[in-house]
Amino acid sequence: MTKKKPFALRVDAALMEALEKWAADEFRSTNGQIEWILSRAVKESGRSKETKKKQEPGTMQE
Repeated sequence: MTKKKPFALRVDAALMEALEKWAADEFRSTNGQIEWILSRAVKESGRSKETKKKQEPGTMQE
């Protein structure tokens, strides 16, 4: 199992409410939802280790 690093995050109350609702809609904890959003953003930006392994040297990510 992957070790997780604790991290304190301060967000606007309205944003937190939206995140909590989104998490509930998808049957996740709020923390799990935030982690999922961040993981997806990192992968889509081409900054994850998985994305870099799949990308061939000398090519650009769209």
